[in-house]
Amino acid sequence: MAEFVLVHGTTQSPAGWDPLAGELRGRGHGVIAIDMPTGEPEWTVADYARHASAQAGEPGGSRVAVGHSGAGVLLPSIAEAVGASAAVWLAAYVPDLRTGQSMLDDIKTHRDEMFSPDWIGVDPTSDPQLALRFLFHDCDQQARQWALGTLRLFNPGPAVYQHVPAPLPEAIARVSIVPAADRTLQPEWMRLATRQRLGVEPAEIDAGHCPHVSRPGQVADILSGL
Repeated sequence: MAEFVLVHGTTQSPAGWDPLAGELRGRGHGVIAIDMPTGEPEWTVADYARHASAQAGEPGGSRVAVGHSGAGVLLPSIAEAVGASAAVWLAAYVPDLRTGQSMLDDIKTHRDEMFSPDWIGVDPTSDPQLALRFLFHDCDQQARQWALGTLRLFNPGPAVYQHVPAPLPEAIARVSIVPAADRTLQPEWMRLATRQRLGVEPAEIDAGHCPHVSRPGQVADILSGL
């Protein structure tokens, strides 16, 4: 069985992983949900990687690092730091591991291809209606109300401006799960980035931007099949 290290995105606390964590544990896997600090505006990618490694501790088995949404920019360094054998981008920004281009420069160049037009400039952590529209629109009523309690802004600060570190070692497998009904990141951009930047075909799921909340069982099946 695997041990999954889950890294939350920029709009949820680690509590947002609870539905998926329950599904994974029910399949016999271990789960560690990393709690990224919100009050470290000077932290670099390396700082976040060290933080995740300290929280994860020594591996309890074969490790898989999973990053959601904006945490995708941190995922290569975190996966290596925690000793993962696979890195999974879940509805996540896929950095350009070939050129090392920073996330900020990437956004400047590809903003309209990357993001849904209505998403640009939106902060769903400040307005429940925005969260329901962009993050949890495909959840049932019970999941929607629960998910609103997981909202928390996480700004990775200088990590957005940094060049991406050297590409992942070949020993770390690359996986991308693309939600076809995402209203934040454009699904077509995620598909293309997966193929061009990670060199693999994406796994697709019929879900919105937070499939770990709306379709936790399906995500757990994909992860368990790695």
